[in-house]
Amino acid sequence: MAINETIKIKAIENGPLQVSGDINLIGIDGNKIETNGDVFLCRCGQSNNKPFCDGSHKKKGFKD
Repeated sequence: MAINETIKIKAIENGPLQVSGDINLIGIDGNKIETNGDVFLCRCGQSNNKPFCDGSHKKKGFKD
């Protein structure tokens, strides 16, 4: 990663983490997960598409 690149992580109220920038996302199996642009990572634990958010936090009433 270049020194001048910035990775930003923003906690969305009652929702996922929004990650912006040039990141390497590694899955539980150790393999790289391809990303394209911003990614939204699950915080509620209910997503059927982990580590990504699928909106389940809305149905489950997740509060941070």
